[in-house]
Amino acid sequence: FMGNEFAQGREWNHDASLDWHLLEGGDNWHHGVQRLVRDLNLTYRHHKAMHELDFDPYGFEWLVVDDKERSVLIFVRRDKEGNEIIVASNFTPVPRHDYRFGINQPGKWREILNTDSIHYHGSNAGNGGTVHSDE
Repeated sequence: FMGNEFAQGREWNHDASLDWHLLEGGDNWHHGVQRLVRDLNLTYRHHKAMHELDFDPYGFEWLVVDDKERSVLIFVRRDKEGNEIIVASNFTPVPRHDYRFGINQPGKWREILNTDSIHYHGSNAGNGGTVHSDE
């Protein structure tokens, strides 16, 4: 909601302005969240698989929906041509190294967005830009 685009801590109040001062004083965590929201929106806009088949069951498939112990959800989005984007979400501050799950297409996958990047004030744990899947 209002203020979430830069991680305002307090609840939005219609009688007060947003806490824009949080973005003052150089690069900080709030700038990182602001860049992340921008890049998430750009990713959604520039990759048809993220939105083209919103109302078609072929456009979405759960891959991991039951890993409550590690707080991980993974799904795939597809466009009309069958191009896929896998969204792997870890809802904890603990990196999940060598996390394994099944996918439909083996091979090399390109990491297009890493929310834990230092660019967003994360820990910079990642996959070095690519992930290889097994047969």
